[in-house]
Amino acid sequence: MTTETSAINSESDVVVIGGGPAGATTSTLIAQSGLKVQLFEREKFPRFHIGESLIPETYWVLRRLNMLDKLRASPFIKKYSVQFVNANGKLSAPFYFHDNKPHECSQTWQVVRSEFDQMMLNNAREHGVNVHEQVRVLEVIIENNVAVGVKIQEADGTKREVRAKVVVDASGQSTMLQNRFKLREWDPILNKGAIWTYWEGAYRDVGKDEGATIVIQTPNKEGWFWYIPLYNNRISLGVVAPFDYLFKNRGSHEETYHEEVEKCPAVKERIGNAKRITGYFATKDYSYRSKACAGNGWVLVGDAFGFLDPLYSSGVLLALRSGELAADAIVEGIRKGDTSEAQLGKWGQNFNEGVDRMRRLVCEYYDGFSFGQFVKQNPHLKGHLTDLLIGDLFTDKVDDVWEPMEALYAPEKTEPRRWDSGTPPEIASNKVNELYLPDGARP
Repeated sequence: MTTETSAINSESDVVVIGGGPAGATTSTLIAQSGLKVQLFEREKFPRFHIGESLIPETYWVLRRLNMLDKLRASPFIKKYSVQFVNANGKLSAPFYFHDNKPHECSQTWQVVRSEFDQMMLNNAREHGVNVHEQVRVLEVIIENNVAVGVKIQEADGTKREVRAKVVVDASGQSTMLQNRFKLREWDPILNKGAIWTYWEGAYRDVGKDEGATIVIQTPNKEGWFWYIPLYNNRISLGVVAPFDYLFKNRGSHEETYHEEVEKCPAVKERIGNAKRITGYFATKDYSYRSKACAGNGWVLVGDAFGFLDPLYSSGVLLALRSGELAADAIVEGIRKGDTSEAQLGKWGQNFNEGVDRMRRLVCEYYDGFSFGQFVKQNPHLKGHLTDLLIGDLFTDKVDDVWEPMEALYAPEKTEPRRWDSGTPPEIASNKVNELYLPDGARP
């Protein structure tokens, strides 16, 4: 295997913009079909990224990518379950994935994203993708309403055009084509932010529970903490709450973070003997989605298509799944000479329905949904609830949970507004996805 960048060709079957999990997935699967793929990544890997907790349904795409053996050989912590701590500090019984689906897919991993993303990009190279790092895509070339290639700038400043039958935008939250065509729909409900850091020597369970993700609700119910164990005795610990609560009229990121820790005994106890090993990271993660997943000659995948609140760790799954579905549509389309919007976006409806299911569960949690209360009253539906938590989103069988969930509503409560129900322009104009990275160590 080589990680050296090959020469840039002036033509390819497919060009992919971005080397994160979505871009690596799409390019690898297309290359597996024998088509020529060039991937342009503006940064030099490895690079920091958040989103460390995988959920079980990533297994099926990782298997197609031939990534499973690499992950099994990695030092990443194995993850078997997720647990919830409510506002009163009560820890739920673990949702063991294997109890619901006795298959090897029910064991997944807590990854260090800089390392995982590097593995994914190297895997793309192994499958024949021509990967170019530190190359910036300046523009997607559109002729007669069809994407026909990209304009790029190499690290030395050299500019050139690369032609392709299909352009895949996997540019992450830069959302190159989404911005160009004004396709973004801001979520009218999910307006959250996060502050986090990394600790060494914090409490963790042993055995099967060592790698569990723990979601800890804050006592004031304004937000929640993620508690994700990583290898080398480290944990990722972050607080998520409404943007206005977390960032307006508050002190520094450090001050706000520790104020929230002090309010939450379930968190404070777990890090009582731990040492902080990085600075404080912060993000303003406004959820959004694109009005379309494809056009003539182009496709959006991963965060370039949409971003969903990180409550249930669905980000990497949605990146991998959108990449897989897009790759299959692209390969089929090129083989039959059809790179129209209808062909390249044929997967969009089913994918959106899956995202809707995860979004509904996110919105219900923020509006007071109790997993414990639901399972106590509907024990026969615990499996369906676990299906949602593992990411088995793309089938309507899990829709059986919604009516019993609504039966627990307070009299005045209604189901969450749809993601595309409209966000007032004066509110949308203030939304932006921003990331603050501290100086010093980063995982």
